[in-house]
Order: sequence, then structure tokens, then C-alpha cells
Amino acid sequence: LNAAPGRAPRQHVRFLPAPAPDGGGAVELVAARVPVLADHPLVRGPRFRKLKIGAGHRLDVKASGVFVLGIGHGNKLLTDLYNCHLTKVYTVGGLFGKATDDFSDTGKLIEKTTFDHITREKLERILAVIQGTNQKALLMYSNIDMKTQEAYELAVKGLIRPMGKSPPIITAVRCLQFALPEFQLEIHCLHETQQYLRKIVHEIGLELKSSAVCTQVRRIRDGVFTLDDALLRTQWNLQSIQEAIQNCQLKVETELEKTLG
Repeated sequence: LNAAPGRAPRQHVRFLPAPAPDGGGAVELVAARVPVLADHPLVRGPRFRKLKIGAGHRLDVKASGVFVLGIGHGNKLLTDLYNCHLTKVYTVGGLFGKATDDFSDTGKLIEKTTFDHITREKLERILAVIQGTNQKALLMYSNIDMKTQEAYELAVKGLIRPMGKSPPIITAVRCLQFALPEFQLEIHCLHETQQYLRKIVHEIGLELKSSAVCTQVRRIRDGVFTLDDALLRTQWNLQSIQEAIQNCQLKVETELEKTLG
């Protein structure tokens, strides 16, 4: 930011001595516009000495994907977006046949099991049960009477969600890929942690009379932000960040207006 072109120095009027037009060594005062020295870089110093940056929904060291940051005024917008309780979407990889102490494939191995009896149909049946159970929890924590007009209007807008603290809730889950022993899920959820998603994979393995570990957790959407909005490490420069802020501004304002009014 400090290396970026700055605004031109302010100008003010000064009466400066100048030779009189009739000569003879006479001097007169002439009005002239000169730069304000207080705006000179050598006087002012760096324009930015510190920059406030806030983190949105965090990712742990074993997860990847969309990670939202707020810069300056964006920190308040981050808080407002957090109060919207927006859905986050993950792709979660799993591997049948073993269990570890931390539910990930890099943890300490504690068990090996068979998995030949598992089919995609059996897996999707378990996923349907998980989604149904979590839908009931979603309605309970949303504190909305489902027989009212308000509930209907919120459902149409997709705004039925807990507007306060709640346990992790999975709003949708489906199988993207299945090739024993590996599988991949797409999980839509609220108030989750990445470790919670790894535990879900472990529990799916138990329900299928086997075991499973999580091989990958990748966030592909965080509210209004998707992978298309994300910047790769090679794009962490001033121009790319400015463009990203400008491109996302309208989406953020629209979501806040829709949810918080």
C-alpha cells in the first residue's frame, strides 16, 4: 500500500517575493500556489503504519478452501455476515477400512476393518438418515412455527436457519464419488468445525459396520463467497486484493440486506 501511487500533495496560497516588473532592484509580493510540505512523503512518513485484518470462519491446518478475511471496514462486515448464519459447503473425502485417533488418514492407526460389503446404495441410505435427523434439529433451533405464513416466506427465500448459537447442523449431504475404499461427500452445514466433519466420516463408517477416516476437508463455499472469489497465494498482491474486494462488494451488501434488512 505504501508503494502504491499516492494522491497529489495539497496546494495552498503563499505570497512570495519576486522582482518588480519595472526593475531597479525592487521586490514585490506575488501570490503563488505551492505544495503543502506536511503532505510530502519525507515529512508525512509512511501512509499506512498498521492495517487491521480480521479472520472469518477459520480453517484448521488440515483443511483447505475458502477462507474469508476482512480488511479495515470489512471487519464490521465480517461480523454482520457471521450474524447471518450463512451455510458453508465442503467437499469431504473418506477412506473405508481403518480408524485413527483423530479421524484423519494421518492420525495414529487404531483399527483395520473390512469394507467389501459396503455399496453406494447403503452409503446413501445412511446419508439420508443423517440429513433427516439434522433437518429436525434445524427446525427446532430456528424457533419458527412451521404452520405460519412467516415460515413459508422464509422457506421460499431459503432463510430458515438458526439465528443464534446451536450445535453443528448439516442441512444437506450427498455422495459425489464412490470407488471402494474411497468416497467423497458434499456437505452443507452450519456452525461446524472441520474436526466435526471428520468425526461424521468416522461415524458413517461405524454405521456401515466398518470404519472410515477422513482424507480431505475442503471448503468450497462460505456464505456468498465461493472458490471463484478466492485468491491463490501467487495472487496475494495489492491489485488482486483490491479487485477481489470490489467484485464481492455487491454480493455482500445484497446478502446483508436480504438477511438482516
